[in-house]
Amino acid sequence: MRVLGEYLINLFRIIFAERYLISVMTKSAVADQYVGSFLGFLWNFINPLARIFIFWLVFSLGFKVQPKNDVPFVVWLTAGMAAWFVFSEIISSTSSAIVSNSHLIKKVLFPSQILPIVQIIASLVSHFVFMLILLGLIVFMGMPVSYYFLQFFYYLFCLSILVLGLSFLVSALNAFIRDVGQGVGVILQIGFWATPVFWDIEMMPQKIQAILKLNPMFYIVQGYRDSFIYFVPFWSRPDEMMVFWGMTLILLLTGIAVFMKLQPQFADVL
Repeated sequence: MRVLGEYLINLFRIIFAERYLISVMTKSAVADQYVGSFLGFLWNFINPLARIFIFWLVFSLGFKVQPKNDVPFVVWLTAGMAAWFVFSEIISSTSSAIVSNSHLIKKVLFPSQILPIVQIIASLVSHFVFMLILLGLIVFMGMPVSYYFLQFFYYLFCLSILVLGLSFLVSALNAFIRDVGQGVGVILQIGFWATPVFWDIEMMPQKIQAILKLNPMFYIVQGYRDSFIYFVPFWSRPDEMMVFWGMTLILLLTGIAVFMKLQPQFADVL
């Protein structure tokens, strides 16, 4: 545990020392998504709008799904989608962060720890666009605006710590076992349907609810809705908070431990 603590402190030192490099690589990662694209950055708006429209069309008009308390379904859905899709995008991109940057890893002095962090920050750019769309829908639907919106930053912090641990874990393992990258895609598909993104968890029996609430993303998805729709303070769910942070810290320490153990061998296997 002491070694892990020292490595974590050293990680923050590296992030601070390499902040300029992280900034440059993040800008490059965002720009690379639109190389040769006529619409460029506008795709950050087009993609989430298309996703929202398709899911709204299928579940609102097709299956006649309606959340409780007469909340506009498109807003309820978008709040959940915003949390899930940034999580999915980060884990998908960071799983190949080490492998796809083998030319950098083989440089002796390059700090490979920053690669997952670069992918996380780059994904957060499109996430903030998603949040602008959510705010636009709230205003368009005539829903109330509240200081509870600021609570979003707490849940964004929760999400960042969760994906940091998972990113270190999957990026390191994928460098040695390339099936990990494929498996991540499958697990994310299962996780999407197991997380109440487009369905209300209260429709499930109590025993099933207890199991589903062990999913850390349940806490974040619900937190986004609490912040933008229901105006529920985060401290009013102490049991769920303890479960989330317990699991998240375990994942963070595990991810750091695995990355720390495998990091010296990255150059040899790439």
